[in-house]
Amino acid sequence: MNKDMQKEKKENNKNKIILDLCGGTGAWSRPYKEAGYDVRIITLPSNDIRTYRPPKNVYGILAAPPCTHFAVSGARWFKSKGKNALLEGLAVADACIRIIQVTKPKFWALENPVGRLVNYYGKPKMYFNPCDYGDPYTKKTALWGVFNEPEKNPIKPELHSRIWYASPGPKRAELRSITPKGFADAFFKANK
Repeated sequence: MNKDMQKEKKENNKNKIILDLCGGTGAWSRPYKEAGYDVRIITLPSNDIRTYRPPKNVYGILAAPPCTHFAVSGARWFKSKGKNALLEGLAVADACIRIIQVTKPKFWALENPVGRLVNYYGKPKMYFNPCDYGDPYTKKTALWGVFNEPEKNPIKPELHSRIWYASPGPKRAELRSITPKGFADAFFKANK
């Protein structure tokens, strides 16, 4: 594609609003931003998803509520966290669903690692591992929503995944939650 066509495409995309709910680093929405979409990352500390009022003309929504109280990888702490932690997590996930219902975007997806959200939202549309899209590690993740399934580009995962062996520290949860680039690119190609 020549530069004039790329420029025209970006110009057409600038009116398409993509909400990246609980977006953190913006890794999932980055391909949209690079293509000229009006990407709005709605995440703490600057925006609380539970009180966010979305615009009316939303084109697409990418939602990634924190998995802290849902993922089976943390199941051993569910009981000690208590019911309030689960309710807090559900309030955030439900705020994402509310925004989706209100805006009625062309496409939307809510992602979370394998865990308790299936008890509240039912069977996901699909599951994936980052290695299905060219990133060399596993982290089985569920996707609910209305979207075109991205085309896979599978590779063999590494033996020692950066996800499972991330060093303890204040950035550990953030590093583990970053959307894999291969998946983000494939999702964008399937849902423009």
